Amino acid sequence: MSAPRVVLVGATGAVGTVALQVLAERDFPLSSLRVCASERSVGKRIAFNGEQVKIELATPELFAECDIALMAVGSAMSHIYAPMAVAQGCVVVDKSSAFRMDPGVPLVVPEINADDVDGHRGIVAVPNCSTTQMVMALHPLHRVNPIQRVIVDTYQAVSGTGAAAVAELTEQTAQVLAGEPIHPEQYPHQIAFNVLPQVESFLEDGYTQEERKMVEETRKILHAPGIALSATCVRVPVPVSHSEALHIEFERPMPVGEARELLAAFPGVAVVDDPARNEYPLATEATGRDEVFVGRIRQDASHPNGLVMWVVSDNLRKGAATNGVQIAEELVRRNALLRARA
Repeated sequence: MSAPRVVLVGATGAVGTVALQVLAERDFPLSSLRVCASERSVGKRIAFNGEQVKIELATPELFAECDIALMAVGSAMSHIYAPMAVAQGCVVVDKSSAFRMDPGVPLVVPEINADDVDGHRGIVAVPNCSTTQMVMALHPLHRVNPIQRVIVDTYQAVSGTGAAAVAELTEQTAQVLAGEPIHPEQYPHQIAFNVLPQVESFLEDGYTQEERKMVEETRKILHAPGIALSATCVRVPVPVSHSEALHIEFERPMPVGEARELLAAFPGVAVVDDPARNEYPLATEATGRDEVFVGRIRQDASHPNGLVMWVVSDNLRKGAATNGVQIAEELVRRNALLRARA
């Protein structure tokens, strides 16, 4: 087919803003771009590739005139707009958690399971940002030496909550330094100069929704329902880029050198691992990049078949926007849009 007509829903949000940048940077082969946001933004214009694109409301009529809908909104809105778009023959790439665990919806990280795109029924889901960077580090090793168990501790940037949380971190930092009182709104506690061992709501078993997502999504993406996984997700006062400590148990021992070679050779992964020179992945250096950075790779002192590593990635790019655009590229490359029209 000819270059697809694309609509971006949620264009003014944290992920939507980055998605516009990624579409331009990757020279995505679109014939037209429509952008949608909330009613208060309708009529305003937003920059894309040197032009000003008018913001519209997402409607069935608009979706009928598009081939791909990139959804950069929350789950509640995705539940409304995604079925609406699919009903009009538009293929949806959804970054929210709304459809990730639906058995009929592929959950895709293109470097890992791009073939799953072929099974879509109109919606392809983008994984959680913390899951995406973790599986990018796990997959190159898992396909050589099956992983039995993973313990992951995350250190997640506030941009994962949205633009308002980034603004609150900035405001609270100034307030703390000035000795002014703090009134949290985005989180249950002050985030500036603090660490919160809670990302999303708690479930009955004591884990949070974010931690449960990491378990279920990892198994689905890797096609490995038997992997044992436990996560502790923590919010830290960092604007952009999530960091993770991974403790991985394999079926058999894996030398550190072999792991480094496998990771360095995998598309989308960059190894930064020279502790003697104080070189390891940093959130500040990952921000604005699409690679998943891995370092501090070492044997696990507590298990003969274990490795430990540190993984960092820009949660707005590879964790959301870039991965979504990569999925859209796969849809175009595989000519997988026509099936939705049929």
